[in-house]
Amino acid sequence: MGAAEAAAVLGAALLLAGTVGPLLRLPSGAALALQAAGISLAGVAGAAVLCGVAPLGSGFQDGLEPALGVDGLSGFFLATIALVALPALAYGREYLRGAPRERWLVALGGLFLLALGGVVAARDAAVFLAAWELMTLAPAAAILVRRSDAEVRHVVFVYLAVTHLGGTGVWIAMLALAHYGALADPGALAGQGAAVQTLVIVGALIGFGTKAGLMPLHAWLPRAHPVAPSNFSALMSGVMVKVAIYGLVRVLFEWAAPVPLWVGLALLAAGLLSAFGGVLFALVQRDLKRLLAFSSIENVGIVALALGAALVFLWEGDRTWAGIAFAAALLHVLNHAVFKSLLFLAAGSFERAVGSLDLDRLGGLLRRMPWTGAGFLLGAAAIAGVPPLNGFVSEWLTLQALVHVAFGPALGTGLAGGVAAAGLAATAALALFCFAKATGLVLLGSPRRPEVGGAVEPGRAMRLAPVALAGGCVALAAVPGLLVPALAKLAPGAPTVAGGAALALPGTGSLPSPWLLLGIVGLTALAWRLRGGRRAAPVPAWACGQRVEPALGWTSAGFTKPLVLVLGALLRPRREVEVTRTAGIVESVTYRGEIPHRFDTHLYRPLRDRALAGAALVRRIQSGSVRAYAAYLLALVLTMLVLLRVGAIG
Repeated sequence: MGAAEAAAVLGAALLLAGTVGPLLRLPSGAALALQAAGISLAGVAGAAVLCGVAPLGSGFQDGLEPALGVDGLSGFFLATIALVALPALAYGREYLRGAPRERWLVALGGLFLLALGGVVAARDAAVFLAAWELMTLAPAAAILVRRSDAEVRHVVFVYLAVTHLGGTGVWIAMLALAHYGALADPGALAGQGAAVQTLVIVGALIGFGTKAGLMPLHAWLPRAHPVAPSNFSALMSGVMVKVAIYGLVRVLFEWAAPVPLWVGLALLAAGLLSAFGGVLFALVQRDLKRLLAFSSIENVGIVALALGAALVFLWEGDRTWAGIAFAAALLHVLNHAVFKSLLFLAAGSFERAVGSLDLDRLGGLLRRMPWTGAGFLLGAAAIAGVPPLNGFVSEWLTLQALVHVAFGPALGTGLAGGVAAAGLAATAALALFCFAKATGLVLLGSPRRPEVGGAVEPGRAMRLAPVALAGGCVALAAVPGLLVPALAKLAPGAPTVAGGAALALPGTGSLPSPWLLLGIVGLTALAWRLRGGRRAAPVPAWACGQRVEPALGWTSAGFTKPLVLVLGALLRPRREVEVTRTAGIVESVTYRGEIPHRFDTHLYRPLRDRALAGAALVRRIQSGSVRAYAAYLLALVLTMLVLLRVGAIG
């Protein structure tokens, strides 16, 4: 057994011990330490395989005998899980301390990590599907353990209903692949005809797309993330949706490959809808966690755009740019895992300090919580694609890939690439607007409630976890020239992409990310040095003689009002204004407004109503009469006999 394999086995054992330990009265701190050690070793083993160590364990097989292993792609996702899990576990040590049913939450966190690792390390359909279901159930149980009121129970019901209905596609795809021997021999599916391949691809797109949060299959995500414990929210948004991307990559780029052109175009369409729709709905949210949840939909859409571009390049025979687009998708998976977990952990600290994440009731937290606020600010800049942070690098790569699709040889794919590139550019602009709003309302200005004015930093662990992830955002921005060539090798055909200190792309030039980053850091340090100890004198804000009150500050609706007016036909805002008059004199004006979620009102609600109506109709046959049930059975038998007789005559 090699060192990497020993690390993986020991890591799994420690993670299992840290999961079972709390149920055996092991202190929560010790259990979390075991989980951290276990996931660290698993991440190191995954990174070693990604960097060139021979694959661990067994290869993929079509039988039902349990099998586990790690290759380059699994290693990348294991390393990503570990990178997010370590600060989340450190954060959870303080965040969960003294919480009701603390031991259960710690155990469920370990179970969640085991399930995430199990999906990417599974080498047969049975282990994959078992880990997949466990990955779905563990966070649902954690949400109910933490809170069990009617609203949360309804959210968990929606989460389980949507993910399990969509997850049927995962079962269909995996069982079909195993049945036709395509897990062990990816070329086997090509000989089964277009119908079987289409069944597998559609099942994978629906099943994995639902768990990833691709629109319009995303209904569970903005509901479940806001009510989950913040350490679970970081893992759900940071890595659970990315594990769904892992499954989609396996099917489309390996087990069902080569896929027809329509699959790449479908991914481009779903990615564009998710990216633009996700950021648009994020903009109009008034709750910080719900805003971050919709932002996850946006970023999963960016990953889907890059994967769609890679499939189009493969269909055109351009393996170099297929590898670049594939690497851009994986790099954005890693980048989003880091900065989104940072933002969710910081949001959890804000909520713990002030008791609410209503954007209109926060303000001024950067001065009162400088460490957490600075981490949140850097994460917001990264997710908004501000150069030279890591979010900018992967979005820039994705945009370059889409531009090259637009200038491809075929008119249809070129048009699709042009529309997708324009959509991504618009998405980037809206994301910057969205997080300018979020940081302005959360971090800047004056406190809008007494609780906000009295906010203080949390303990050391909850402070350092976001800061460590903020450092990860900076570090990842400095090394794209090293990461992209390694990730491109995981694409079909293993194309060669030039690497080094600066990232060079064919026909595009280079992205001198390390030097740009060092230059900006150096100039910032110089400006800070020259500024010295001088501070601006505090003076009251001028508001035309009116004393500035918190109620006069900008609101979430105030930030987005111009955009809502421009996109009114698309967003369809609802407004209610009530004016109270006495003897013709206005005494009060009450205003209520909301932006309804169009997918809920136009897609999911009609489907739910029809399903309930159909269930009510079918329920009528449940009369409770044994005679009626016997008659139904007799009618079924007679019908089957008639059909068999007709078939025999035919």
